[in-house]
Amino acid sequence: MPLPFLREDMGFHTYPMERADNLEDSWRYEFCSVEELLALFDPAPGDAIADLGSGTGFYTDDIAPYAERVYAIDVQEAMGDYYREKGLPETVETVTAEIADLPFAEGALDAAFSTMTYHEFADEDSLAELVRVLGPDGRVGIVDWSAAGTGEEGPSLDERFDLDRAVSDLEAQGFEITHSSARRETFVLAAEL
Repeated sequence: MPLPFLREDMGFHTYPMERADNLEDSWRYEFCSVEELLALFDPAPGDAIADLGSGTGFYTDDIAPYAERVYAIDVQEAMGDYYREKGLPETVETVTAEIADLPFAEGALDAAFSTMTYHEFADEDSLAELVRVLGPDGRVGIVDWSAAGTGEEGPSLDERFDLDRAVSDLEAQGFEITHSSARRETFVLAAEL
């Protein structure tokens, strides 16, 4: 039986490049602090980590000091261009790719995280690809806009997942949820293989 992913109903969505400067605003910390994000997947100095839907690299910059290599992955080449123009930390490499088709060997990554982008890529193919590229003890941290929110910030409510749906979709791919929390506008979860 196919998994009931919202993406089949929602269609593909990306962040408008003309609004990319908004992704550099510290208001984003209102919804996810760096400490909270780090706690979700606990990066180690030798880790290879993927930022799934990195955009302009706002959170990638914050994670870069805690890993050997961070791959800033975005489907829009222009986002990578923006990030490179802004200036990349030495440990960061930009990658233009869809999450369903990542250019990494099986088990090449130790961890992955997504901040406010899960709703843009979460489908069966993307989550299966994430399982493929993560090592056997791979960790994932996700903070995203919740379907239970008001919709005043972020994408419209019909583009969002709720926490229970995200948990069940990840569990269906073999992830064990180690932490989850529903909040007013967002949800947070940590998982591992």
